Amino acid sequence: MNRDDFGAALREWRERLTPADVGLPAGVRRRTPGLRREEVAQLAGISVDYQTRLEQARGARPSDAVVAALARALRLTSTERDHLFHLAGVSPPSPGRISTVVRPSVLRLMDRFTDLPALLLSAQLDVLAWNPMAAALIGDYSAIAAAERNIAWQRFVVGGGRVQAVPGEQATLDRALVATLRDAVARYPDDPAPRRLVAQLRARSTEFAELWALRQMEALHPKCKRFEHPELGLLELDCDSLHVPGEDQTLIVYSASEGSREAEALALLRVLGTQRMNTPR
Repeated sequence: MNRDDFGAALREWRERLTPADVGLPAGVRRRTPGLRREEVAQLAGISVDYQTRLEQARGARPSDAVVAALARALRLTSTERDHLFHLAGVSPPSPGRISTVVRPSVLRLMDRFTDLPALLLSAQLDVLAWNPMAAALIGDYSAIAAAERNIAWQRFVVGGGRVQAVPGEQATLDRALVATLRDAVARYPDDPAPRRLVAQLRARSTEFAELWALRQMEALHPKCKRFEHPELGLLELDCDSLHVPGEDQTLIVYSASEGSREAEALALLRVLGTQRMNTPR
């Protein structure tokens, strides 16, 4: 690992970004150009102390997952990401592996959805990116360890998130999550990541293990999803899944008809952000 150049690259790429570039509020009294270390650490799902030590060429060599998370947080291009991997002394992701690279153009597109929740999923359901509206609706993934930012992990191991599917639809969604992982294992035979994830889920969740044994295949993204939100109650939102060509990733966007109660709820979420109301509904 080239610690000096790795740390210098992290600092330089951090300083070229603004909070607005990554969907964060600017705040006041910013004494450093670009993003603060705390902000990059939050986006990458690592501790501020580890981020500091990496920039100061004092940290232990980061894992592949940490390098990939830093590349996403810093919005690196594919060439820059590969360079960061080489500086860390590890090989960049090779063909035949599930892509976790988020193209800057996709992130810019997500930034434009200022009034709609949007999140980006990998082929094995890792949450690669999300906008502020998605954090307000579903939960702030920056508060979750990078290794646990996975839809199936949150459902079967953690037990769900801020919103819950209505009881009549949860079983269908669970089968679809399992089917998506089965499909990832089949389509990426040279990538150990999806097989490792499935093994961990089967070991940690009896429910997942039972569904895995059924071998049922069901589409993951229905055209409409109904959520129980802790503050806003039942929400019925249109759900559009957009494929990202070349990356095998899916951009999920939630919306509601103009003038509907759900549209008013999304407008309220835009104002509230991730803060909680005093009186849950």
